[in-house]
Amino acid sequence: MLRITKLTDYGTVILACLASEPSRVHTATEVADSTHLGLPTVSKLLKRLQRKGLVLSSRGSHGGYQLARPAAQISAAAILDALEGPVALTECSGQHSACEIAKTCRVGNSWQRVNTAIRNSLQDVSLAQLAGLERGIIRGPDLGVTLKSTAIPTRSAFDK
Repeated sequence: MLRITKLTDYGTVILACLASEPSRVHTATEVADSTHLGLPTVSKLLKRLQRKGLVLSSRGSHGGYQLARPAAQISAAAILDALEGPVALTECSGQHSACEIAKTCRVGNSWQRVNTAIRNSLQDVSLAQLAGLERGIIRGPDLGVTLKSTAIPTRSAFDK
């Protein structure tokens, strides 16, 4: 089963929280309260997202966190790359493959095509769509899958 980690899910929830009020600077405590996540987890993820360039941080009495760019310009692929590393379904799908049977494998090219299709689909979905801030159609170009973005569930923590 393909599944993102719980921390990546939480990181996306945190980014969606920041995206809900993009012009405002949010403290880690405010984000933790809004998302119902523990402050240590929120702080850890905000630091990681800041190091990866998705979040800006400022210090001081009016400091906190904001998105580094508009939510519509942050893709699901960028979020996964920041929190988990590049998508690689199989060893040969990664950038630095160390597969011992790559030269004789009959299925490697097919898995690489699947990996590319998934990567492209993730690139086509924005944080704004994930957060329910943008309506419309989310289409996976190479997979032929179409979802209405209104079908993506939003978390009740943002419904204040």
